[in-house]
Amino acid sequence: MKSNRRSSTTNKKKVKKQVESDSEASVVSEEEEELDIAMNEVDSADDEMPPPSKRKTPAKKKVASKTKTPASTAKPEKKKMADSFQPLSTPLYSRLSLDEIHAQKEFLDPCGMEATDDVIDRLVGDQVDKLGGLLHRAIQRTVKKTETDKGALGSGKNPLLLGTACSGTDAPALALSIVQEQLELRRDRLNVSKDGDDKIFEYDHVFSCEVDPFKQAYLARNFDSVLYPDIVKLTDKKVRDVYGQEKPLPEFNMFVAGTSCKNFSMLRSNKRIDIEDKGCSGETFLAATEVLFQEKPAYAIFENVIGAPWAKMQEYITGRVKLSDCDTNKAIKDIASKDKGKDLEFIWEEKGKKIVVDRVPPVYGVRAGAVVAGYLKGTEKKVRDIAWPTSKKGTCTLTNLIRENGISKKDDTLVLQTECTYCTHIVKVDTKDYGLPQTRQRTYMFVWRPDDDDNVNDDLGEYWEAIVHHLKSPVRHSLESFILQPDHDIIRVFREALRGPNGRQTKRGVFLEPDFWTSANANLRHNKVAREKLGLDDMARSLTKWGPFGQKQCPPHYWMEYIDCLNQREMDLIEILHASAARDAETHDSNFASFFWNVSQNASKEKHRSACPGIAGCITPGGDFFLPHAGRPLLGCEKLLLQGIPYFRLALGNETEVQIGDLAGNAMSLTVVCATMLAAMSCKQLRIETQKTSHGNMKKVLSDNAGIAPRKKLITSDLINDAKLWRKSGWLCATSLFEKLASLAPDAVKSSIWCTCESSGRNTLGTKFLQCKVCRVSFCRGCINTTSGYQLESHDTAEKNITKEDHNLGLFQQKLRNLVPPSLVFDEAAIKAIAAIEKDRHRVLGLLEFTFTLHRIKRERKKWIIIYYARENNGVGEAVAEFRISVGELKREGIDNCSDEDVELGMRGELTSFFPARQPPLVYGALEPCCMITIHNGESSKLTQWMVKTSNTKTSLKLMGENPMDSERVETGLTDFSAESLVENAKKSHNAKSFGPAKQRGEERRWIYAKNWKNWPEKITISTVKDDSEEVSHLCGEYIRAKCRQTINQSAMWIKSGSKDDQKLYLLIKPCTNRIGPDTAIISTSISHADSSCVLATLPRNWQPCDALNPKNHTLTDVSTMNWVPLDVKCYFSVSNVEVAFPEKSPDVLVTVKGLRKADVVSAYCSWAVQPRGGQEKYTPTSRPG
Repeated sequence: MKSNRRSSTTNKKKVKKQVESDSEASVVSEEEEELDIAMNEVDSADDEMPPPSKRKTPAKKKVASKTKTPASTAKPEKKKMADSFQPLSTPLYSRLSLDEIHAQKEFLDPCGMEATDDVIDRLVGDQVDKLGGLLHRAIQRTVKKTETDKGALGSGKNPLLLGTACSGTDAPALALSIVQEQLELRRDRLNVSKDGDDKIFEYDHVFSCEVDPFKQAYLARNFDSVLYPDIVKLTDKKVRDVYGQEKPLPEFNMFVAGTSCKNFSMLRSNKRIDIEDKGCSGETFLAATEVLFQEKPAYAIFENVIGAPWAKMQEYITGRVKLSDCDTNKAIKDIASKDKGKDLEFIWEEKGKKIVVDRVPPVYGVRAGAVVAGYLKGTEKKVRDIAWPTSKKGTCTLTNLIRENGISKKDDTLVLQTECTYCTHIVKVDTKDYGLPQTRQRTYMFVWRPDDDDNVNDDLGEYWEAIVHHLKSPVRHSLESFILQPDHDIIRVFREALRGPNGRQTKRGVFLEPDFWTSANANLRHNKVAREKLGLDDMARSLTKWGPFGQKQCPPHYWMEYIDCLNQREMDLIEILHASAARDAETHDSNFASFFWNVSQNASKEKHRSACPGIAGCITPGGDFFLPHAGRPLLGCEKLLLQGIPYFRLALGNETEVQIGDLAGNAMSLTVVCATMLAAMSCKQLRIETQKTSHGNMKKVLSDNAGIAPRKKLITSDLINDAKLWRKSGWLCATSLFEKLASLAPDAVKSSIWCTCESSGRNTLGTKFLQCKVCRVSFCRGCINTTSGYQLESHDTAEKNITKEDHNLGLFQQKLRNLVPPSLVFDEAAIKAIAAIEKDRHRVLGLLEFTFTLHRIKRERKKWIIIYYARENNGVGEAVAEFRISVGELKREGIDNCSDEDVELGMRGELTSFFPARQPPLVYGALEPCCMITIHNGESSKLTQWMVKTSNTKTSLKLMGENPMDSERVETGLTDFSAESLVENAKKSHNAKSFGPAKQRGEERRWIYAKNWKNWPEKITISTVKDDSEEVSHLCGEYIRAKCRQTINQSAMWIKSGSKDDQKLYLLIKPCTNRIGPDTAIISTSISHADSSCVLATLPRNWQPCDALNPKNHTLTDVSTMNWVPLDVKCYFSVSNVEVAFPEKSPDVLVTVKGLRKADVVSAYCSWAVQPRGGQEKYTPTSRPG
């Protein structure tokens, strides 16, 4: 979506105002998308509702009226927006089985990927790999004299000169800069010499145009191009830039315009206006076409929402009207009765002997005053003359012209005079098809000048569309890979701002609000109708327990500083969406599964899930997006990353969070616009190469010859040599290091995160914390206010005192950094031994060539994490493996029958190979560690062994429940109506084809609840069926359900009862974070489902706690038990004598570093010689002498 333009006062008066009733009042962003909600809700529109013709309209209550309206003249009552709400009842991917969903829809493990610009570079690099060969040949092609281009677009003789208008962040310019960088990195693969200063691809961003002042400031800081303030004034005789200086438009050959979509958006269904109404959308589009005809660039690309009047927009640019479409309503709204059936009207100008358009009905994209050039007969290229009807003197209609000239309305085309000939071609795209996890449906229009002005039916657009589709790339990683880590500096700064004056002022306003539920607020009806149709009790508020005057008790992972700024309508919307997720037959807990909610919407508009799990909804300028599993909002920088905008290479000033969100919401998705521009640059070359083949298949040419040869395998060189010569270079065995780390575990726990308010790098001011004895969740005293704080009522808490010195994260981090080495390496024999297990199922053999280098140290709840990555390309490429060291609590376990001293402390190292997610055959889903070592605090490393993961084994267990109690759905507030509505939905005729096969596969619980869904057992007894092995017998016993709520997935945790010396076991439900499949029950030695190495068994995916109360479902025959075998693994680390300290007593010394070599000191004092080159600055490090 593009930046809004103002409309003139005169034009505003021409627009008829339409007023909604109070019950239709909506908190909707003005530039929301027309299909993003409708198309995101279900896998198919037919899944949710039957066709309108077959849909039964519920009987409406008769309302007594004093004045009776005759039946013949009574107007049908308009359905209110709130009443149109329909909850989602059909499961995602309903036509696929669970196995098919996993095979086709699962995401790859992020493999250490973080939300940085590297993600965007990689996506554009993939496009360059797919098209680089064709693009390079296009740039090198010798241009014929008959072509309109001066040379191959992007070559040194004819660089691509880019002009942009209304493009928000100028994503086209950013995309071309990345394309240039990626092509330079592939010189060797393109057989281009690395010598010389010539670029493979030459481009220049010559001008931008933007009306919003803060966006102008952003563009001025980031682009060295002429900046104009108003697209409407670009065609003035004297064009002035934003500084008021006269600056004629520079020459350009590529024009990219994303004109405003405000008036075209479908969600403004009662306020939409057409091009001719001169709203900001029509005004900016017409101005863009004026630029086209005045400057005549060779290529242009237009972008807007799908609901824009594209057929009319094409007619405006091409000057051609297909007569077969005259009876089609191409306007974006219903035609007024006064305009229905009206025809184009023309006048005859005797002076010029020409036919001129006089009056234009809304269905035509024709300008009044345009001159008729003639018409095209069928597919002919030559324009025929049109004669004026002899029977008409001053005026006539299009119908008169057709009759007089024998024109076929079915096959012929009316042609109007234009300054130059342009052809157009449109294509519909979705951002998620181009590597970014966002549903953003748009239409792009390719505009080009044919080589022959008479060739108005040039087919170049078909080749352009083929390349755009060829550059599609499915989303490999879910939304989680595009959001920042909790301890990122941007997160920390934003949270501090929420705690600052502006946040406190907003909070005060919220705390003065009376009860929303008893108010006359126009939005209340939306919430009440949604609750009624969901089958949710009116007063059910189990998640947040919100109330008037700022009352709320939230889950302990929510940011209270953000939640305190939400009003009661937004809090109730979160409750409704959370209950909607629980209402699904394939239920997911929003506290642990990834959801993306726009809380600025009304309950009748916002749905709890989109059609593609793991994919964000459409980013809009005014949207306030909430991530419930993270307990925080989506930040502006993350919105930019989801748009493909490389946030960290941008120069930002004082833009507010709202303004950055506006930049993102108005931006073009970078990978999409990049694909359209690459296609424009290479489509002529594709046509040439396709015409030379015997088959003439453009798709085959693309698949066979368009890409670049795959790169040769890049491995580390210097680091490899270090790894192979560790015995000679002083590398030491890491067991001593692991012992020292284990001894730091008590200090690690004390200095770790104890409350959510500390998760972004700050320490709470107090020293007293409350900790649950059962689930181990902890809070600081400042976050458990009785009015607004975290939920405590279900937790058995005990106070924990930690001194400020012990809780000082800086002191412990310094201690940790002085101990951990910069690099680690695994012994060659150890890697081969792991690879020998089950034919290298973990694919670790390739790690022989890599050294693990320190990536980061981060603080988490009750532990610290040290991450080492093995990387390609001399340690700077993609990560191929991870070695993760945890220091602190080895696993989360309750202390209800013991003390803190009995909790297992120490260190655990886990090695994970990323090759299964990097190289085919690809393994989808989260990757598990292949081996690990655990050393307890005070334990000698001689008593520990490395354990290697082997294949799971199948066994059978019997789970019998006792003492029924309320299930999680009942506690959420769902009623029988929820279950009944799901059954009704499954029985609908349009769902029968999916529900029947699902029932046969045993997957009916994806559609409907179990019969005893209201009850879960308080006690579950697990026993063996046939297998009496020690591993299986260890799982048996009585498990009692914990009372803790909102801290465990679905609040489902059963703790194995036994003596104090018995190992604690927990029956949990592990969430499927991306919601690709159902949550799965596990038996673990840890309360946290994230501790994958602690999982002992996994129950069948269709098992639910209520099955333990049904004798028919007691026996489970498909239980997987995890197997680990001991193995002799050697790990070594490099020796470093460097010590870093932060002296407190010396105010003049910030930091002291001991143990540096002379070479290190010399390299630290380096100067940067600036060498001008091609108008740019090249920085070269030069060591200072001495």
